[in-house]
Amino acid sequence: MINVLSGVWALLLGIVLIMLGNGMHFTLIGLRGGIEGFSSTALAVVTSGYFVGFLSGARLTPLMIQRVGHVRVFAALGSFMSAALIALPLLTEPWAWTLLRVLVGFCMSGIYVAAESWLNAAATNETRGKVLSAYMIAQTLGIIGAQGLLTLGDAGTSVLFICASILVSVSFAPILLSAAAVPVVDVAKPMPLRDLFNGSPLGTVGIFLLGSVYATQSGMGAVFGTKIGLSARQISLFIAMLFAGALVMQYPIGWMSDRMDRRKLIFGLSVLGAAACLLGWVTDGGIWALMFAAFFAGGVTTPLYALLLAYTNDSLSASDMPAASGGLVFTFGLGAIAGPLVTGWAMQNLEPGAFWLVIGVTFVAIALYALYRMTQRAIAPVDETDSYLNVLPTASPVAIEAAGEWAIENAEAEREAKAEVA
Repeated sequence: MINVLSGVWALLLGIVLIMLGNGMHFTLIGLRGGIEGFSSTALAVVTSGYFVGFLSGARLTPLMIQRVGHVRVFAALGSFMSAALIALPLLTEPWAWTLLRVLVGFCMSGIYVAAESWLNAAATNETRGKVLSAYMIAQTLGIIGAQGLLTLGDAGTSVLFICASILVSVSFAPILLSAAAVPVVDVAKPMPLRDLFNGSPLGTVGIFLLGSVYATQSGMGAVFGTKIGLSARQISLFIAMLFAGALVMQYPIGWMSDRMDRRKLIFGLSVLGAAACLLGWVTDGGIWALMFAAFFAGGVTTPLYALLLAYTNDSLSASDMPAASGGLVFTFGLGAIAGPLVTGWAMQNLEPGAFWLVIGVTFVAIALYALYRMTQRAIAPVDETDSYLNVLPTASPVAIEAAGEWAIENAEAEREAKAEVA
């Protein structure tokens, strides 16, 4: 593993720094929005704005890279993102924040496309799985670490926003100084949603619903904490627990995924997520019960995304996966835009605890649809499925396509090895 990381450590360091800055700003939106008196509905629109930009960036950035190259696009997006983060405390109006968040989301999506292209080019077929796993860990650790940095300042001032901007700006140095030239990124045209649904109904519906869950957790979690009166430290810990659960639970879930019917595992994890949301809903603000609920509700979300991708891989041919990658990112983005809007409306018109209610109902919907699909399609033999690989919901089509190729190649290699032993 050390040999693998020796060639990409600078890229991973840059990713950690980017996620420190981006993770800080996600939570700062909820904290500062509460100080400014923004409603849950207004902050939901601001949150969805990020994912509107993110979805647009995933479609447009590859075209920009083809025209002017990775380095120029990466540097330009980094500059715009850094400027937007500084502008947030200067323009404390919901409409301005929404526009700035669209810009930040667009920039982050493009940064992912460029960074993941470099990582993919730096990996070989033998090391790609380890490189992508290290990339996932680096991102998650960056988000968790960002919550600790938030305790060092006051969200009511501009200091923390400036710190987030500095981290993003500094992050580009190790990436740009270490990145070698790579071929022009070539992302396949996304598969139409109808074709994607026909090929993998559970994968398509599950990814859409999970987009709603992920965006609500990451974007509205701090809003929920503010509305129920948690302190800034408690809110930071709450957000950290959402992502810490994913980091801890990813490996055991991946291990089970390669050894059982993935639909049953999707059903079980969705039920666990719904149960955690129920605990969060009825706990009435008890801090440790909230943290426990966050750990498991967030802990199943990211693994479920990778699990649904693996299940979709099993349902489609290898030639369809490049187009399916773009289709899945688009489907996830649609859910990510809708989820915060629904949750914000519910929190505004019912109670702040509707945060848990909406996420819990969405988990139940995934579980019920997985149960239904078990009655519609025969189980695929475990030894004929592709391998599971950790992929974050924020991954671009570049990483998802690379992960899909690795999953197919790794599964074939394992089958060949078993055949030789037999």
